[in-house]
Amino acid sequence: MEVKEKLNLETARIPWKELERFFAQGIVLNVTGSLDLLDAGCAFASDDTQQVQGWLEDGQLEKVTDQQALEWHKLNPELWSVVVRPWILVQDRP
Repeated sequence: MEVKEKLNLETARIPWKELERFFAQGIVLNVTGSLDLLDAGCAFASDDTQQVQGWLEDGQLEKVTDQQALEWHKLNPELWSVVVRPWILVQDRP
């Protein structure tokens, strides 16, 4: 089974409040809408440091900020998420 296919099977929607303890540990990364969640997960799984660094630099991938966490705490949206240890990648999309 390919990595992308495996990650697709492990992707799920989860309420923000269930992710808050992981946010407190600093392991939740936000994948912006312009980047595919599975593509980001694959880059992490294959240890593609150059690609991940590029996304971090251009803002397509970022640690969830305190301000974003506070907003999500108020709204408690269901976020798409996938775990690529030690990271939890999340994306807020309808």
